[in-house]
Amino acid sequence: MIERLHDIVIVGGGTAGWMTAAALAKVMAGTYNIRLVESEEIGIVGVGEATIPMIKLYNNALELDEADFMRMTKGSFKLGIEFRDWGAIGDSYIHGFGKIGQDLGLVPFHQYWLKMRALGRAAPLEDYSINTAACRADKFMPAATDRPNSPLADIAYAYHFDAGLYSQYLRGYAEARGVRRTEGKVVDVELRGEDGFVEAIRLESGERIAGDLFIDCSGFRGVLIEQALKTGYTDWSHLLPCDRAVAVPCESNGPLTPYVRCTALESGWQWRIPLQHRTGNGYVYSSEFISDDEAAARALSMLDGKPLADPRVLRFTGGKRKKGWNRNVYAIGLSSGFLEPLESTSIHLIQSAIARLTAFFPHRGFEQDDIDECNAHADFEIDRIRDFLIAHYCVTEREDTPFWRHCKHMDIPDTLRHRLRMFADNGRIFREGTEMFTEVSWLQVLHGQRLGVRGYHPLVDVHPEQRIADFLGGIRGVVANCVRAMPTHDEFIARYCAIAREPAAA
Repeated sequence: MIERLHDIVIVGGGTAGWMTAAALAKVMAGTYNIRLVESEEIGIVGVGEATIPMIKLYNNALELDEADFMRMTKGSFKLGIEFRDWGAIGDSYIHGFGKIGQDLGLVPFHQYWLKMRALGRAAPLEDYSINTAACRADKFMPAATDRPNSPLADIAYAYHFDAGLYSQYLRGYAEARGVRRTEGKVVDVELRGEDGFVEAIRLESGERIAGDLFIDCSGFRGVLIEQALKTGYTDWSHLLPCDRAVAVPCESNGPLTPYVRCTALESGWQWRIPLQHRTGNGYVYSSEFISDDEAAARALSMLDGKPLADPRVLRFTGGKRKKGWNRNVYAIGLSSGFLEPLESTSIHLIQSAIARLTAFFPHRGFEQDDIDECNAHADFEIDRIRDFLIAHYCVTEREDTPFWRHCKHMDIPDTLRHRLRMFADNGRIFREGTEMFTEVSWLQVLHGQRLGVRGYHPLVDVHPEQRIADFLGGIRGVVANCVRAMPTHDEFIARYCAIAREPAAA
């Protein structure tokens, strides 16, 4: 007889803990005992405030009301990310969600664009995407599903939100569905002598909490996965140069942009995330090239409005846990590894880890083949995301500071080197299996970072040059007309999900 689990213990709250608790509460519908242990005395990182479109799948699975969720988290909408000064100082490009142009025959759209660009007969790549063109105009609306043949049906979006408020929102959701929260610090972990499985945790209060499956959401500390099980960590510091971030919120100033702005600085880069009640800012940097005090001063100098708190320094080591699932401990969030905030992957990695847990959810026997397969999927995902992030640093013309000289000439993984050569030769981009970033994402970043392309797909020449020019011109015109018809981001929020404003002081 196969014996199923009964007791699930989540160690740690924050975004990872409460996303996990809410999802399991929804899926398990009260058939398992779910308990979350967290301490209000232990701070959370709480700066993962930008997301990618897959977050909508998570929210939809929980059947969250979008307008209510946005009001409660004081959120805004995200169509993409603007990158300033990355390929060269003065550059600006947008990595937008969704599609670019329309394919013609069996050849991707961007191959036709590459030929016409070389001939001087193509507009900037951004003009052919509803997402990127809307970003430049500060416009937003959700996809118009009633217009299947229009670019308005292709709009893909994500969210900016207050991560602390999102955790609170999900906590209420989870507790309403039976999740039991316990306040307390873990001071000891009991392991079974025969197999090293976690049998129970003990809190500072003396309470002992036993479980069948333990989910480690304890952040960088990795209380279970590392401190107790000594799983090990793969350090990617030599591939991801930034190891610190200083975060500081400020007052909102000006219209809400429907995108995150990432500006390359002397020793790293600055993020700017627009929320309804404030703007999130931070400087991600390498401590080898700038001190914490200098980074904090630089971050403050870049603010659009009055700072709302003192700068907070976060230290991290880019990399991954050698096993995200070890024995009966499953790590989610920062306890499983960390890739810096570039491209907003942190919350997605939480979401995908939850999805894998439900796909491979164990019996009490914890079959090792299932665990190994789950870990292999996790490794593939994070390895490919790592390569995408590295490309932002090494594909550049910048050599104006020691940091950027280091990035441009650093050694890179063979998987990334092969991809860069394929693109540079003939603009070829192939997505491998289930890797997260699509061909369109790679296209926008590699082109935006100034990776030159020598050729294009030979089958492009099957079509006469004028036909291709007309094809591109038609797409550009339709996209521009659609953007003109869209409301501004501020207008959409005002009528859909605006937060209550405090009355002005007399």
